[in-house]
Amino acid sequence: MIAIIDYGIGNLRNVERAFQHVGAPVMLTSDQDQVRAADGVVVPGVGAFGACAAGLRRGGFENLVRETAASGRPLLGICVGMQLLFEDSEEMGQHTGLGLLPGQVLRFPEGHQDSTGQRLKVPQIGWNQLWHNDTDPLLRGVPAGSYAYFVHSYYCAAAEPSDVVATTDYGIDYPSVVRRGNVWGAQFHPEKSHAVGLQILRNFAEIVVSRSTA
Repeated sequence: MIAIIDYGIGNLRNVERAFQHVGAPVMLTSDQDQVRAADGVVVPGVGAFGACAAGLRRGGFENLVRETAASGRPLLGICVGMQLLFEDSEEMGQHTGLGLLPGQVLRFPEGHQDSTGQRLKVPQIGWNQLWHNDTDPLLRGVPAGSYAYFVHSYYCAAAEPSDVVATTDYGIDYPSVVRRGNVWGAQFHPEKSHAVGLQILRNFAEIVVSRSTA
């Protein structure tokens, strides 16, 4: 069973329905015991980093997510949920993250441009490409250059290049998929990324099953 943590942030039903669409056993829950008993855990997130971090703490999930990571169970952070995996964010002040991956969450620079000199808007809203070397199981069946759907003004500046699984170009090359051991993060929204996103969620479900039956 995959537990999607419901800590009062965003429309989590879309994530739940996307997992259900690929046949994954999933539950949306705010119950700590159910999260603790799950074979895999998803930390979604939309909006501001500080509000999401506060929601996790208020629901008693901050240490529970760290426990999940330490237990070896697969953990997936989505959008701000990926950003929360890092040490801190500069969004609307300075906010502390979970510290599961070293690095900071920074704002896209104002006035930055793409390779043609086109000025890029902040936030980034819409489709962009995932570039990777096809070695991580989360991206199995997702060709390099595939498009996913993004909505964000801040990006993760990973301190360890080995944690970066895929990158996306938005004036700068930033991590769009990260991994450290059993902990993954996706900056985009798989639940809004059509076939590509569904394949990624299917892959995560298969990772959970393979680990739980090993």
